[in-house]
Amino acid sequence: MDVQHFERITAFIEARLTPLFAAESGNDGGFAMDDTSRALRALRNSVLEASAVKGLIERRATAEGRTRAVIDQSVEHHWDVLRGIARQWEDHADFRREFKRHAWELDETPAPAGV
Repeated sequence: MDVQHFERITAFIEARLTPLFAAESGNDGGFAMDDTSRALRALRNSVLEASAVKGLIERRATAEGRTRAVIDQSVEHHWDVLRGIARQWEDHADFRREFKRHAWELDETPAPAGV
């Protein structure tokens, strides 16, 4: 599991959410106090929180055993959150097979360079 996996899945989800914040969506760009706007903000906040793992992944290489286990568990949890969100668009042309995989499956398949 590496940062590139998180960058790709986050970009995929953001590409689905960003148009929903546009004024043309009829919900004041997602910043009103109606339930749809609130749900959009909550979902976007969840995506941003779950995608913020770069520092964790970087620290993993030098972490001691117990700390490393906690980091692994946290990274896996964040991946599962993003994976669950991304799978709502599983039929989308830009959906990647890796978005369906569990974190431990991605450990076996490093992200391709430059993708």
